[in-house]
Amino acid sequence: MKIDDINIAIIKELQQGRKSFKKIAEKLDITENTVRARVNKLTEEGVLDICGLVDPSCIPGHKTVIIGLKVSDMNLVGVGKEISRLKGVISTSVVTGRFDLMALVLFKEGFGLLEFYTDEMSKVSGIDSVETFVVYKSFNLMVPYIL
Repeated sequence: MKIDDINIAIIKELQQGRKSFKKIAEKLDITENTVRARVNKLTEEGVLDICGLVDPSCIPGHKTVIIGLKVSDMNLVGVGKEISRLKGVISTSVVTGRFDLMALVLFKEGFGLLEFYTDEMSKVSGIDSVETFVVYKSFNLMVPYIL
């Protein structure tokens, strides 16, 4: 799907998640139906997802962790998809640098790092090593609540 300047402008307006299509249309000088049709198309194509996000540091008992992973084979996309489906994983990315993959994971009381590694990560084969980075303070981190 082509993302043109109008689509980008609509997406920027939607960062204020409760803004009406009518207000967006007025600001962009297009019709409300155009905004609605484009948002629907962007959503159908998987380009845009409208959801509530939370600051994980504001939820009592929750912690955010970033995990760097080195894998044994070059099936980075396959392993990345597998990791992305594990409980608590917010996102997984194939990256450059000393790691092959980076995962952003959300934990809560009763489901922490030990449970993640023993119950979830152990399901994935081909992981050579991991390095865990516990997030003590983040800036502008908003995530979908997945637990």
